[in-house]
Amino acid sequence: MPRGASPRREREAKKLERKFKKEKRYKGREDEVAARIVNKQRAKAGETKSAHKPARRTTSRRKHRTRRSTHKR
Repeated sequence: MPRGASPRREREAKKLERKFKKEKRYKGREDEVAARIVNKQRAKAGETKSAHKPARRTTSRRKHRTRRSTHKR
């Protein structure tokens, strides 16, 4: 876990590691996968410098397609 992770996130990562070991998933990479999952959660919650920001579409795909097909060249 990165240095900036809260104790709560640290516990969460350890819990995921134990769960993966018990289920025999991600053999040998349990800690890595748990850290990745927790990092994604931190980014989504805005707890990191480069927080995850979902992409916004200004025009629906249908309208975009219609505009392109009616555009004269």
